[in-house]
Amino acid sequence: MNKKNSGMRNSLYYIIVFLSMITIVYFFFGQGSDQSPNINYSTFYKNLEEKQVKEFSVQPSNGVYKITGEYHDDQKVTDTGGLPVFGQTKVKSKRFTTSVLPNDSTIDTITEAAKDSGAKIVVKEQSSNGIWVSLLFSFLPIILMVFLFYMMMGQGGQGGGNGRGVMNFGKSKTKEADKKTITVRFSDVAGAEEEKQELVEVVEFLKDPRRFVELGARIPAGVLLEGPPGTGKTLLAKAVAGEAGVPFYSISGSDFVEMFVGVGASRVRDLFETAKKSAPAIIFIDEIDAVGRQRGAGMGGGHDEREQTLNQLLVEMDGFGGNEGVIVIAATNRSDVLDPALLRPGRFDRQVLVGVPDVKGREQILRVHARNKPLAHDVDLKVVAQQTPGFAGADLENVLNEAALVAARRNKKKIDASDIDEAQDRVIAGPAKKDRAISKKERDIVAYHEAGHTICGLVLSDARIVHKVTIIPRGRAGGYMIALPREDRFLMTQNEMFEQIVGLLGGRVAEEIIFGEKSTGASNDFEQATRLARSMVTEYGMSDALGPVQYEGNHQVFVGRDYGQSKPFSDQVAYQIDEEVRNILVRAHERAVEIIEAHRDQHKLIADSLLKYETLDAKQIKSLFEEGKMPETDNPDEYPSEKDGSFEEVKKELARKDAEREHSEKEDEEHAKEFYKEEDKEIDEAIKEDEKEVQEDNSEQK
Repeated sequence: MNKKNSGMRNSLYYIIVFLSMITIVYFFFGQGSDQSPNINYSTFYKNLEEKQVKEFSVQPSNGVYKITGEYHDDQKVTDTGGLPVFGQTKVKSKRFTTSVLPNDSTIDTITEAAKDSGAKIVVKEQSSNGIWVSLLFSFLPIILMVFLFYMMMGQGGQGGGNGRGVMNFGKSKTKEADKKTITVRFSDVAGAEEEKQELVEVVEFLKDPRRFVELGARIPAGVLLEGPPGTGKTLLAKAVAGEAGVPFYSISGSDFVEMFVGVGASRVRDLFETAKKSAPAIIFIDEIDAVGRQRGAGMGGGHDEREQTLNQLLVEMDGFGGNEGVIVIAATNRSDVLDPALLRPGRFDRQVLVGVPDVKGREQILRVHARNKPLAHDVDLKVVAQQTPGFAGADLENVLNEAALVAARRNKKKIDASDIDEAQDRVIAGPAKKDRAISKKERDIVAYHEAGHTICGLVLSDARIVHKVTIIPRGRAGGYMIALPREDRFLMTQNEMFEQIVGLLGGRVAEEIIFGEKSTGASNDFEQATRLARSMVTEYGMSDALGPVQYEGNHQVFVGRDYGQSKPFSDQVAYQIDEEVRNILVRAHERAVEIIEAHRDQHKLIADSLLKYETLDAKQIKSLFEEGKMPETDNPDEYPSEKDGSFEEVKKELARKDAEREHSEKEDEEHAKEFYKEEDKEIDEAIKEDEKEVQEDNSEQK
């Protein structure tokens, strides 16, 4: 239907353009030409009396008599036709055109003059074509204006992306999900079993409500999925759409509000009316915080249009009319800014937190995303899950995708453990910048800096284990050390947070001890350490001086709600907070100095190994720290993408390998041809011997 309408619109567009071109040609060239210039009536009558006119015709046209004739000889006449801007032109022509008023006296005068001059006169009937042409050119400007208005209305409606006209801007832009295009099922969602169960019950209620109604259960009006980005909120909604046997409508929160006042509320009404007609149905609103923010803030661009949209949404979800048979599923990562009226029971009865998965959930997610990827025997997804704490589902999918890209660049057929390790580093810190020119002094500073982090992490290993340390630049970091928790932890003790701060300050302390100077490489370390120390004091009540009081919440600032509110503590308390944070950082700095001074030999050994090997894994770090030497292992394979610095070198290396492979394939083909040639020769000889024996047997029998 849309294609048909589009074709009709295009045809109408070309027709109007064609008529416009005809009009332009007519106005510029149609009324005056070299063949039939337009002359005055007085000139025509004078030429007729002077016997210069050979013949002419008289035809009624548009309320006048149009006279078209021909001279005996070429005449130099003044053309008064065309547009006034061009004025009058002198032309030579045998033909002419003029017009006279439709009265009897004028016709009689022309007839007598023609009889006296011997000119031939022809009287024609009025042509219907002239009337239609006149009407066409009379109404053509109106048609053009209507067409332009129609096109403007159509283009204005297409601004929302749904192809409707401006007069339909109040209609909802939601579309019913096509079950053929949605292939996601609950089996494709891993690492969120409890969240999945909540939505499974909703789908079962819609499919078989009798089982729940018999127990007096009420269908939930709405389910709010909240959690950090990338945890699978929209994926869960897609799984509901794939599993539900009922109509599923999806829309984004930003689609409700546009430049016209009242559009959002109208679209909410239209959306729920459409869903109620096909109830039972499910409505999914993604990023609902676009229209569900708290009312009455008056800051941050808030206006009545968004509040009207929210009010209409509240009424439709649980108002006087009710919304029986319609379930609303919404997703957001900013539930703290939603209006309280939206979160009360009866509207969003269930608020499901879709959080970051634990180690078991990460393993399940990795197995789902590894279904279509060939993995080598040395890849253990359980180990990968243990090495990726804090990763959301989108991060894990990105790790496996990056691993596949790395394996393809290394010209492999399967993804092995080294590819996944490289992919983890890429996701955490970005691609390696091995071609960056680094001075020897800066390289030494980075090596001892990272070795300082490593020593502190090895000594203070109550909760975290040093996994890897490298001085290869990635992203904005000149090097980094990765320390993984021993197990998934949802709580941290005061001592563990303090040890984490000590580990962060270990790099700067190493620079001060070894080089006697400070560099800018510890800026991110200080940022993280200060944030941890401040949260210990203001949020978690871990300060003896200030006591178990929370001075600052852990919520993000919502402009409008928090604007203009005074701090919940005095300036004196603010000074004490700053002093306590400083004391924590100073004590951590002193502890880091003690650790590095007590392990100077191990610190130097790890730094020298980093300068030699650039990257050390957990096994190598442990061997250097405990035994003072590198473990006896085979050297890892080197790949062109890792060893060479520039793209051109990598490209040449891969081209060389391809050439070697083609050469070996040609050699194999030649060997095969020779082998089969020798075999064919042996077979021919055997056949000849058999024939010879048969001939000898036949001769003996004869």
